[in-house]
Amino acid sequence: MLTPRANLTRRVLAALDASPSRIPVLVGGCGSGRTTLLQQVKDRLGRTGALYLDVERSATTPERFLQAIVASSPFPISEPAPANPRAAFDATLGFLSRAKSGSGEPVTILLDEFLELRTFESFPGLRRVLYELVDGLSASGNRFVLTSRYVARTLRLLRDRSSRFEVIHMPAMTTEDTLDVIAQSAGRPVDASLGAAQDADLLARTVQALADGRPAYVRALAEELTAMRGQGRGGPAAGDPISALAALMAAEGRLAKLCHFTYELRLHRARGYGALKAILEILGEEEGLTLTEISLRLRRTPGSTKDYLSWLEDVDLVTARQKRYSYADPLLRAWVRLHCRATMPTEDDLAREVHRYALPRLPQPQDPQAAPAEATYAMTASPSTGIIEID
Repeated sequence: MLTPRANLTRRVLAALDASPSRIPVLVGGCGSGRTTLLQQVKDRLGRTGALYLDVERSATTPERFLQAIVASSPFPISEPAPANPRAAFDATLGFLSRAKSGSGEPVTILLDEFLELRTFESFPGLRRVLYELVDGLSASGNRFVLTSRYVARTLRLLRDRSSRFEVIHMPAMTTEDTLDVIAQSAGRPVDASLGAAQDADLLARTVQALADGRPAYVRALAEELTAMRGQGRGGPAAGDPISALAALMAAEGRLAKLCHFTYELRLHRARGYGALKAILEILGEEEGLTLTEISLRLRRTPGSTKDYLSWLEDVDLVTARQKRYSYADPLLRAWVRLHCRATMPTEDDLAREVHRYALPRLPQPQDPQAAPAEATYAMTASPSTGIIEID
């Protein structure tokens, strides 16, 4: 399990306990720990103290979504049986807004990936499902926590809505968080001796930098390092984070599969699939390009290219700073460079791209005696292995 980030959990619980309660909205990319945090909140509130709903998995039709809620809710449900999709959604919103515990107290409902309710917009009379949802939740006396992997869409939806919504960006893991994950994966506490502590700190800072602080990436690297040590893979490089990253980014590697999932999921939620892939390839070759530079390489007009870029921003695949475009997830860019081409990457390709990604991110040792360890990381990679918004 990911390391519990107690401060973040306390912040969410404090928002729920405020008078009137605020509605925390946790946003962050794939693997940022949103679902883990919801489960921690649910555990703190007890099995009958909160209802957790995985909207992404259960939002098929309005009628079946209501059935899923009825089947899993610990709270009494008195909404009438729906006669059509509109009635089913009204009944769902009525339950979310008016549900009470057995003793008549307000309840807490956790909606994971709440934006997936836009699936219902294809049904008659449900063109404004998400706006109706947020308005209904903000007027309710119940307590809610929402999550979404789509940051831009969430901020746009909640713009000018109720001040009860408190957007919380999932933070990157700290070096201390990363060290805890590495220790948990290894199944032993961190050695407190001075030399061992310095080595552990450098390892944690290296893993944290290579993973861009993203919990799913940190955990994958930590578990791969443990596996490499246990199996004796990599010879003298066993336990080297770059060797672990190379193994994870190979065609069947865990991080390669996670990046592939992120890439396809977000592209399928956007428009212009083929053109968007072309722009991602262009930014894979060189980041920090302007709209004009991208349109020239794409051989499309600046107007159409601007639309494509806005669609990529809408699903948080790219970000713009000072009118120059880059990947939101740097490791995803490395995956695109490796795997979005006509042939499988060779071992030399894998080693080259992993080094290209990793070397600028390696932390500087805090103690001059730690310099040889960093040199080892750099040279021994083996391919075979209206809103309150809180940052």
